[in-house]
Amino acid sequence: MRWSATADLAAGAGIAAVGVACVTRVRRRGDLPLAALPLLLGAHQIVESVVWDSGGGSGPATVAWAVIALPLLAVWVPVGVLCAAPRHAWLRLTLPLASGLATAAALAYALAARPVTAEIRGHTVGYVVGLSHAELLIAGYLLATVGALLLSGDRGLLLLGVLVAVGAVICWALWQLEFVSTWCAFAAVSSVALLGWVRRRGAVSRVA
Repeated sequence: MRWSATADLAAGAGIAAVGVACVTRVRRRGDLPLAALPLLLGAHQIVESVVWDSGGGSGPATVAWAVIALPLLAVWVPVGVLCAAPRHAWLRLTLPLASGLATAAALAYALAARPVTAEIRGHTVGYVVGLSHAELLIAGYLLATVGALLLSGDRGLLLLGVLVAVGAVICWALWQLEFVSTWCAFAAVSSVALLGWVRRRGAVSRVA
């Protein structure tokens, strides 16, 4: 995956447009948080384009990128899945939700207590955050985000979870130093799958 300021800006605008399409097609109020996720991810890519233009560093754009990528997504995804999931899945979804809340708290503390910096590394951006027990936090983050999708009890979200999980493994294998950046970009591209999910949910609502 190769990125630049222009590529991130174009990708962000495209993903945000997908988000607008998702939100305008929502027929169930509980689906709105997940439907709005592409809007957040599109904005996230646009923020990274500012990081590119700034040459990395530790400015406001870098901090904003880290806040969205780390604590915010760790909570947003499991909460969104819980809102959209059928009632029979709520109990098992408490695990990724609890993991997300705990992980987000630890990540938010780390971002508040330590500087976060961005480094331009060829055609990727690497983010450096001083994290204690980084492996544990990554596990908690993936349980909250990917795990919530896999445990959702909804076929469309399950398939999305599989797609994002595969993307996470590929990104980790190929871009270990830039894992967070490349994985978030892959997750943003997966927003197209969310649009398909929203359309199917809307069709079911009209039939019902």
